[in-house]
Amino acid sequence: MYEEKKSLLLEMIAFSTVDGHLNKKEYEFLFLIANQLNIEKGGFNDLFHQELPKLPIKNEFQRIQQFYRLALLMHSDGVLHVKEAEAIKQTAMSMGLNPEATKRVLKKIGKSAQCNYSSRFIIA
Repeated sequence: MYEEKKSLLLEMIAFSTVDGHLNKKEYEFLFLIANQLNIEKGGFNDLFHQELPKLPIKNEFQRIQQFYRLALLMHSDGVLHVKEAEAIKQTAMSMGLNPEATKRVLKKIGKSAQCNYSSRFIIA
């Protein structure tokens, strides 16, 4: 279970740098998740230097959760980069998620003026 959660966090770290820059808010968002996973700051920072393993998410609910986390991360810095938008679409497709449903989720998150993150909703 720990390796799966670590893999999800590694995927989020890789996604957060798709635009070539890690914003402070993105780092804080990722650190919030790492804390919920009981990963210490040193171990968390080490993850930025690890390769992303290819562990498929088997459960549809977990794939939807991860997509939602990535969408929140994408909007955490208040700037939507073209590379992030393309990456989230590709990720949703590779997860086998419904394209229309993911478009609606992204649209709603994008319309949200402020995202207040509660770790209770980010990590289940």
